[in-house]
Amino acid sequence: QVQLVESGGGLVQPGGSLGLSCAASGSISRFNTMGWYRQAPGKQRELVATITSGGRTNYADSVKGRFTISRDNAKVTVALQMNSLKPEDTAVYYCNLRILYVEYWGQGTQVTVSS
Repeated sequence: QVQLVESGGGLVQPGGSLGLSCAASGSISRFNTMGWYRQAPGKQRELVATITSGGRTNYADSVKGRFTISRDNAKVTVALQMNSLKPEDTAVYYCNLRILYVEYWGQGTQVTVSS
């Protein structure tokens, strides 16, 4: 069984920075995509950023230039560095692991951007 455990998150002022990390465990193909999604109150879950095992990245337009996704293939971890945070970045952030057509999710971690 694949499990994803997230860490990080919390409260930060606008313009501040925050980092999230996620560790995957279990039987995991080395060919996979890891990423972060978020869901704000009353809104649908949306893509934030993804990164393939080959290092190819994809970002939502709203976070380009502010967020950076990275991964460690040996440890099967993914991190999200968030800079220049805005109030509209407030959401529950979920770690995601996709292997072919199967997806796994973390439990979510709250990020609140407020003064």
